[in-house]
Amino acid sequence: MKIVVLAGGLSTERDVSLASGAGICKTLRERGHDAFLLDVYLGFPQAPENLEDVFSLPNAGLEIAEGIKTTEPDLVAVKASREDQSDCFVGPNVIDICRLADIVFMALHGDVGENGKLQATFDILGIRYTGPNYLGSALAMDKGIAKQIFKTSGVPTPLGTALKKENKDVALADLGLKLPVVVKPCSGGSSIGVYIVNTEDEYRSAIESSFCYEDEVVIEPYIKGREFACGIIDGKALPVIEIIPKTGFFDYANKYQAGATEEICPAQIPDEVAERIQRATELAFKALKLDVYSRADFLWDANDDIYCLEVNTLPGMTSASLLPQEAAAAGIPYGELCELIIKKSLERYNA
Repeated sequence: MKIVVLAGGLSTERDVSLASGAGICKTLRERGHDAFLLDVYLGFPQAPENLEDVFSLPNAGLEIAEGIKTTEPDLVAVKASREDQSDCFVGPNVIDICRLADIVFMALHGDVGENGKLQATFDILGIRYTGPNYLGSALAMDKGIAKQIFKTSGVPTPLGTALKKENKDVALADLGLKLPVVVKPCSGGSSIGVYIVNTEDEYRSAIESSFCYEDEVVIEPYIKGREFACGIIDGKALPVIEIIPKTGFFDYANKYQAGATEEICPAQIPDEVAERIQRATELAFKALKLDVYSRADFLWDANDDIYCLEVNTLPGMTSASLLPQEAAAAGIPYGELCELIIKKSLERYNA
């Protein structure tokens, strides 16, 4: 098949996306597909006159992928590097190249790539893509909305509330919360802009910092517990993985700095706890109207309670990412996982 692996963009998770995309593209080419790695924002301004030729280029677009840094990408520099300096999110030749593909493998993370906007655009244009539909993507991306859906659907989740920037001076007590709390952007990812705060001064600082990323944040009680993730494909949960950061919590640096985190899959926990996490994953997947695949993040506390923190609709897809590790534990190697995601995505169009 001719496959565009779409990555990059203008999300704070840009570097992660490019690394995922590079791994997917290399694997698909090894398996005989004509795959091409394409940055959704920078596009391909030097594309050959016959756009079909991009699928046979020897480098497959892989030169755009760099290693994941331990700091967030410089998005100002990325914008400055775009040749046409357009304010359009979609770069030169992206739509035309995607229309030539049999399917677009969505390797985007965060922002426009994961919030349903691009999925809805592709639906209108008749471009087939992998991963969840536009509605499920939009619902899951907004942590405030997802939390309300979890509460009404029986998915265990921390109490908490969403706070808009114009109300940032409202006291915690007036929100029904008390320290310690977690402050995080409403639609962020990779734990960027997430803060655990124990004092009023830390809270004020965290609020200001989180609002640098977007105009709405989620505030939750801090729950001390072990961290887990559970992937899901076609409505069926994968084995649970435990995440053990060597310092702090599973933030951006701990996610992507080699050796910063120990990951155990299957998680060494009682079967009953693993089954609760898996059932909650399946329930959240259904409640958010998702399809194809995703990954849910959890805490398990000392009181034996589990809490679903969020659902990632386009989780990391490097061979060392959480979802591929879980799939491997279920007997699905990385290459087969990529093929399975394509197969299940195509079923949506063949129904």
